[in-house]
Amino acid sequence: MEKSLGYYANTVEKARAIAKRQGYEGARWQKMSDNEGNESPSSVAAFLIWQQPHFIYLAELAYRDKEDPKVIDKYKDLVFETADFMASFPTYDKVKARYNLGKGVIPAQEVFKAAETFNPTYEVAYWDWALRIAQQWRKRAGMEPNEKWNEVIQKLAALPVQGGVYLATESATDSYTNPKWRTDHPAVLGALGMVPESPKLDKNVMKSTLDTVWKTWSWADTWGWDFPMTAMNAARLGLPEKALDALFMDIQTNTYLRNGHNYQDGRLRIYLPGNGGVLAAIAMMAGGWDGSEGELPGFPKDGSWQAKAEGFKKMP
Repeated sequence: MEKSLGYYANTVEKARAIAKRQGYEGARWQKMSDNEGNESPSSVAAFLIWQQPHFIYLAELAYRDKEDPKVIDKYKDLVFETADFMASFPTYDKVKARYNLGKGVIPAQEVFKAAETFNPTYEVAYWDWALRIAQQWRKRAGMEPNEKWNEVIQKLAALPVQGGVYLATESATDSYTNPKWRTDHPAVLGALGMVPESPKLDKNVMKSTLDTVWKTWSWADTWGWDFPMTAMNAARLGLPEKALDALFMDIQTNTYLRNGHNYQDGRLRIYLPGNGGVLAAIAMMAGGWDGSEGELPGFPKDGSWQAKAEGFKKMP
């Protein structure tokens, strides 16, 4: 993984320029770019924010691999600039005394309009987790906590709940009744699974959310990485059978050709996020995650599956 992290160091000047142009601090990472970090034209990508915490997650994986102080020295400046943007991006709501993500965002579930959308569940959970990890990096580097980051962590909006389930975004109170909102990525599930458990998250609410998504989603209108994302969610909720059902769901975008590629449709016959998602999900199900117990925690223990694994470390 570290072989690819040089991309961030090589393109950080352009990420800084994006943040500065928009009036923010730190570095705002590009969502889609060329090798030199120039943003590709897109009416959606400029409003996406879920790529922003990725560098903190990847740097954390690099540190956990060896727990070598040299890793802290190598990546800390980029971790801190990433977090500086994250702390300057939310808008403060004086009435509710909280920080909001948006308006002016498009969530990972890209069907929502930027001008109307705020506090998407997945992004809020990822923001919360990554800022807390960035504070840990300051401690590891022998530094005091960043006060601005702490303020955002303490006052960041809660994960939006309605009727005992998490909404896709706080602005979409009809998340599960409007057919349009039940298409594309069911990214609400990413708030636990792809993202480690946030202190903001209630697992009972997330279990109900998984059940609602499972029953109501238009699975034919999804993408290849949605199935491993769902599997990671189910595994962390202690539902290994459901995790495997998600990985084997009989949907066209969950097709893997003999050459290994994740087929979506005639237009998109190679979809690498699906491959990466499956590898990440299986690694997590086999090796475990923070707080998991026993071997192979993502696989059933009733004898229905025989699995062996070696060399894996727990994911965050």
